[in-house]
This record gives sequence, C-alpha cells and structure tokens, in this order.
Amino acid sequence: MSLDLETIKRVRDEADCLAEAATVDAALDRMAAELTDRLADANPLVYAVMNGGLILAGRILPRLPFPLELAYLHASRYGHALQGTRLDWRVRPTQDLRGRTLLVLDDILDEGHTLKAIIEHLQGEGAAEVLSAVLVHKLHDRKAYPGMRADFSGLDIADRFLFGCGMDYKGYWRNAPGIYAVKGL
Repeated sequence: MSLDLETIKRVRDEADCLAEAATVDAALDRMAAELTDRLADANPLVYAVMNGGLILAGRILPRLPFPLELAYLHASRYGHALQGTRLDWRVRPTQDLRGRTLLVLDDILDEGHTLKAIIEHLQGEGAAEVLSAVLVHKLHDRKAYPGMRADFSGLDIADRFLFGCGMDYKGYWRNAPGIYAVKGL
C-alpha cells in the first residue's frame, strides 16, 4: 500500500509529541557522558544499525571526544511493516571483531529481538565485549527476555507507535527532531 504525501504530512501534524528536540538533546548529552566514561580508553568499534541507528550515530558521535572506528550493519525484522518475526541480514559486519570492544547504536529497543540477534552474532564473531546504546527504551513487558535493556539508553517512552529521531512511520519521518507517537496508536 502506497501512501500519498498528504497522508504522510497529516500523520506528523496530528501526532503527539512525547519528547521535544531539547529533551532529546539533553538525553544525547547524558548518554555521551556515560559512553565517554565507559569507552574513552577502549578503542571501540561502533556499529550503527541501519536505518534507524543512522540518526543516533550522526547526533551522538560528535559528542564523543575519544578515538573510535565507525562501521554499519543492516539487519531488520520489520521493514516497512508494523510487525514481523524474521530477521533479515542485509549487510553483515565485515571487520575483524576478535578481541574488540564493540558498541551497537540503534534508535529504539522495542521488543529487542533484532538487537539481541545482532549482539549474539557479534559475540559469536569473537568480540571481547559488545555494548548497546539506544535513544529510546519502549516501556512494556514484551521484551526478547525479561528485564532486557540496552547498556545505554536515552529516554524511556510509552508503548505507542513512535517516529522521529531515527524511528519511522512507514519509511517516513526518521528526520523529525523530536519523538512523536502516531495519533491513536
């Protein structure tokens, strides 16, 4: 089903703003301080998970005052659908991970199946340590395992259909500067 541009604009106009841009910036500053404390001397390899992690990477990496390497990977369960169960590796890591400290950046920890599978894959490739950072931790009890959280997270947000700051609505609005919930969802 293709959406027309007016429908996409209306979704944004009618959405509930759950976190203004200034709130997101404050969360990014706090996360950057935590990441710096933990990783400043670790020579980390940072993976941005496409596509949602691209925005987080672009906004948080300039806040990190230490050397790091950046790469990307692309694994998805959802595509443009609202739900799904199959993990689809589109771009696997190609670097030598043995003995490295890795940081995986993604937009949201919803149920966490994708992030869990990515972390397990990276550990299986011989990484010394795999840490995760997400901008949004969605509040609900449907995680991949009880109590699942990223090692670093910016904001705890209600269990709604979110977009903005890397999260999308049917492929659109990853670029919205705050965090929004689709009206009624």
